[in-house]
Amino acid sequence: MIDQDGYRANVGIMLSNDSGQLLWARRLGQDGWQFPQGGIQKNETPQQALFRELKEEVGLEASCVEVISSTNSWLRYDLPKNLQRPGSNPVCIGQKQIWFLLKLIVDESEIKLNCSDKPEFDRWCWIQPQHAADQVIDFKRKVYRLALQELIPDSFLKTELNTEHRML
Repeated sequence: MIDQDGYRANVGIMLSNDSGQLLWARRLGQDGWQFPQGGIQKNETPQQALFRELKEEVGLEASCVEVISSTNSWLRYDLPKNLQRPGSNPVCIGQKQIWFLLKLIVDESEIKLNCSDKPEFDRWCWIQPQHAADQVIDFKRKVYRLALQELIPDSFLKTELNTEHRML
């Protein structure tokens, strides 16, 4: 769903483990890493989109996570001109996102990246929250910083980085 200003409604997902690290995933066949995210469909609430995207992108059911919090308002970023599709109607100039912080309450072996016909990611790892905004593609950095500031308590910032990567 694209609003009258050209922003596509979307959810962003920060999935935490017991150590306060967040799931960080690599885009399929690319070098870019990010948090899972996805569009909100017509007649779908942000929370419904959250659980659909969670299943599609990382293979987890709603029963596998606890919802800790969400952002109070939409956070927006603009797409670079080369990623906009001027011939589409309506033209999408960026994303507006509601971000959710979740806690994984099952074993991490339940995370599966191949649960949809078109997987989005081919690897994942746990990352320290404070490293995410510096490592995501530049046009998403401001939104990542805002979402992290709003959702992550200071205690999450005191854990060590686990750089073990998981294959598809």
